[in-house]
Amino acid sequence: MIPGEIRGTGGYTPSYIELNEGRPSIPFDVCNTGDRPVQVGSHVHFSQANAALQFDRELAHGLRLDIPAGTAVRFEPGLVKQVFLTPLGGARHVPGLSLAPPGDLGPEVPVQVKNGSVQ
Repeated sequence: MIPGEIRGTGGYTPSYIELNEGRPSIPFDVCNTGDRPVQVGSHVHFSQANAALQFDRELAHGLRLDIPAGTAVRFEPGLVKQVFLTPLGGARHVPGLSLAPPGDLGPEVPVQVKNGSVQ
């Protein structure tokens, strides 16, 4: 196994896996307004990410990065990067970070997220 390698259900044979199959994936433009790089992990409630990241946090409420588990996206200072976000799954309970108050996001995903549009 190669460090960082992602293996599919086909064992050692390469196979195709669609991440978050059937879930909406919404594009967001994010700018790092800080003076240091910022990394955000795969399961972080994105609206609670580092305050130096500039994007529509209200629309990102209840969403996370649409990337493989255990990976992260790096945002360089002063640059805009497009990322794709997808709704948090499971019980949709966020225990902390900076959500005020922490707790349940509710079962409903906003209609614009279901439609794949944040316009």
